[in-house]
Amino acid sequence: MFFSFKRLFFVILYNSSLFLILIIGIQNSSNKNRVNLLVEESVELPISFIIGSSFITGSILGAFVPFNTNKKGKSFLQCD
Repeated sequence: MFFSFKRLFFVILYNSSLFLILIIGIQNSSNKNRVNLLVEESVELPISFIIGSSFITGSILGAFVPFNTNKKGKSFLQCD
């Protein structure tokens, strides 16, 4: 399954702008927490950065989920 250049450009531009707004917005954040990884813990990060980066990651991964709604007889999430 190939994505058009226009769609890929839009996904990159949209998520980059969200990340830029996230970085600007957390400048005065004082609430910090650690993220538990599988092996160790991360450095202390602002909670808003953890939530925002999770949202952006989900947005990027969600852009690559194929939705076939116009083909009859196929499941809603079934790939070609």
